Amino acid sequence: MDKRTRVLNAMNKKEVDHVPVGFWFHFGGTEAAGDACVEAHLKYYRETDLDFVKIMCDGYFNYPLPEIKKGEDWRNVKPMSAQDPFIREQVERAKAIVKAIGKERCVFYNVFAPFSSLRFGADAIGIPDAEVMKYIREDKNSVMAALDAIAQSNALLAELLITEAGCDGVYYCVQGGEYDRFRPEEYRKVITPSDLYVLEHANRYSDNNMLHMCGWAGNRNQLDLWRDYPAKVVNWAVYVEGLSLEEGRGFVEGRTALGGFETHWDEHIQQGIIYNGTKEELQEYAKQLILNHGKTGLMLGGDCTIDARLDWERIRWVVEAARSL
Repeated sequence: MDKRTRVLNAMNKKEVDHVPVGFWFHFGGTEAAGDACVEAHLKYYRETDLDFVKIMCDGYFNYPLPEIKKGEDWRNVKPMSAQDPFIREQVERAKAIVKAIGKERCVFYNVFAPFSSLRFGADAIGIPDAEVMKYIREDKNSVMAALDAIAQSNALLAELLITEAGCDGVYYCVQGGEYDRFRPEEYRKVITPSDLYVLEHANRYSDNNMLHMCGWAGNRNQLDLWRDYPAKVVNWAVYVEGLSLEEGRGFVEGRTALGGFETHWDEHIQQGIIYNGTKEELQEYAKQLILNHGKTGLMLGGDCTIDARLDWERIRWVVEAARSL
């Protein structure tokens, strides 16, 4: 079975010869942009022999925002056109990677939910997260107008990544569900509409989209906020959320699960067997994930991005273990 068939079968809960494996990390320095970014992706995926490609949107986290001095200024945020460099350059990155490797592997591109794009963009112009939340509390309708505009841009990006660049789908990252950020009813009123606008638009163009419930920085989320979001594959932080792959089967209502490995890291620590296990421990852990869950409807990967400093040989150990069953 070739890699494309293996991944598409796994996503659609069909029989596979082996459970597919995918890990990814953020590219930095000169590898975060241009041709060097394309070549860095291709080098990593070819040398690790991973089953599918997830393209990182490094360099495009920060949605370009106007000056924000008061709540109503959020209404000045505008949607982008297909020719805006912020969108066009990402489509061209994806197109180059798909052209080089798309015939042998499925390719997915990271797209952030609008709230994340807004927060990253705000931070880039000196508005910290706490101040964003203050604006939401004081003038939520103005911030929601900005989220609507960003949602149109991110939805257009998702569409073009699939229809023009040739990606098989998007890896859609939702954030902001921490217990101390929003009450459930508040999240559903302020954030959910823009979350779903992008994901449902992507679903018009591909049936094979992934939902990433991001446990960034080790923060636990109110996962029920995202439980009904329509995506073929669901990826959550099994260790951060305390929800194993097999326990999560009911939570994701029978959809394919992606994950299983703790990947938390920062400049001081690396947590998880992917970083500190021996070859034997790592491979036994991977095999147990498969045996406990079953091969159908499973894709092995991380809670989130791995540390770029990780020796790629450790990734190959996981691939080798998955292909032994």
